[in-house]
Amino acid sequence: MFKLFIEGGAGYMALLTLILVTLLLAAWKAPAWVKEIGRIAAVAGIFGTLLGLMFMAKDIAAIGNVSIDIILTGISFTLIPTMYGLLIYIVSQLICIIQKPRI
Repeated sequence: MFKLFIEGGAGYMALLTLILVTLLLAAWKAPAWVKEIGRIAAVAGIFGTLLGLMFMAKDIAAIGNVSIDIILTGISFTLIPTMYGLLIYIVSQLICIIQKPRI
C-alpha cells in the first residue's frame, strides 16, 4: 500500500490523505460537509492525474524517443491519484448513506 502511495506522488497522495482525514472528522463534527469534501477529493484526484500527465508529456517531449513500455508505466502511475480520490468519494457517499435518517 505504501508503494502505491509513493508511486502516485507522495506530495499529492499526502494531500488526498489529508482530505480523507478531514472527511472522517467532518463525519463526526460536521455531517453536512461530508458530501462536499468527497467531491473535493474526487476532483483533486482527477487534477492530480492531469498534472501528472502534463509533466509526463513534457518529459517525453524533452527526451524524444521513448519506449511504449515506459509511457504505459507512467500512465498507470498517474492514474493512482484518481483511484484514491474516487475511493475517498465512495467513502463519503457511504458515510452519507449511513447518516441519513431512517424512515
